[in-house]
Amino acid sequence: MAAAVSAVVLVMAASVTRAQMRQGRRSGPIGDPEEAAGQHVAYDGRFTFARLRFETAPGGYYYRGLPAWAHGYPTAERNLMHIADDISLLRAHIDESNVFDLDDPDLDEFPVAYMTEAGFWTLHDREAAGFAAYLRKGGFVIFDDFRDDQFRGGGGWEQFESNMRRVIPDAQFVDLDPSHPIFHCFFEIDSFDIIPQDYDRARPILRGLYEDNDPKKRLMAIVNFNTDVSNFWEFSSNGYTPVDSSNEAYKLGVNYLIYGLTH
Repeated sequence: MAAAVSAVVLVMAASVTRAQMRQGRRSGPIGDPEEAAGQHVAYDGRFTFARLRFETAPGGYYYRGLPAWAHGYPTAERNLMHIADDISLLRAHIDESNVFDLDDPDLDEFPVAYMTEAGFWTLHDREAAGFAAYLRKGGFVIFDDFRDDQFRGGGGWEQFESNMRRVIPDAQFVDLDPSHPIFHCFFEIDSFDIIPQDYDRARPILRGLYEDNDPKKRLMAIVNFNTDVSNFWEFSSNGYTPVDSSNEAYKLGVNYLIYGLTH
């Protein structure tokens, strides 16, 4: 794993709201996401958001006709990078981001990765091996936006866990509670009641995967299940999501980034 970004967390703004109102990003894809997957921002010591690409299972093209991995791309990550840059010394690439296949060796240079809609995730053997190597080298992955709703054919938790056990055969996901350090490494998040819900009907569940399944070791992945946190990143600047709810979603996103870069 490439050297972590230095001096990540030194400054916190009084409120996410001011940064959110300034960034003024629009929603919607820019260009062809499949073409973007081959145009990488080279590692230069600054943080670059890395989204994971996968083959989309049937039913996963419902959102604007995009493959499931690209739902919200690139607006969600660019809005998050604007917020993170405004309230910390992350020095992120704001208007640039990367898309990687799970077996791309260049992924190793980027310590934090993100996957959306894992219920539609189709995994191939070479990707399982490459992804396993990334996690074991120190990579941290954020999974977001999937649920057990079978309306569009997504495999839900069962599909996700089956894939992850091809990556890490003995993987055991555990339910996290607000006492975990990831919820206190930048913003203080003392309750999951702050997690905004848009269209998900049940309560969100946050789960983690530890190295060697040992809670005393590094958290390798966090899973936002039965919720879509990045939906609030994507639509925060166009009036579709309330400011207060978007602020809470940004707090989660920033904490995930900081934790991944410092552990």
